[in-house]
Amino acid sequence: MAGDPYVKRLLWFVFAGSKGGPNRMRLISTIRKTPLNANQLAKELGLDYKAIQHHIGVLEKNNLITRIGDKYGVTFFISTFLEVNLETFDEIVTKLEKSK
Repeated sequence: MAGDPYVKRLLWFVFAGSKGGPNRMRLISTIRKTPLNANQLAKELGLDYKAIQHHIGVLEKNNLITRIGDKYGVTFFISTFLEVNLETFDEIVTKLEKSK
């Protein structure tokens, strides 16, 4: 699955094709290290809770993160789909960081 053109297009769109892409990249990088809930993510990333909810919605819709738990106790993890494609994610992050 590595190098799958569909995956590459999806990740480029989610992380580079829109204004919120850099924040979504930071969110993924953060929960990759330590799964957190939305409130913890807002504090960790210095973003508004509503912004975190929006980014979580985008990432869930594209099957890049999953949630475990209910209501306030929901913790977010990177999805199996993203785990399988972390090499592509890292490649995109590196290219975007170099282009700054």
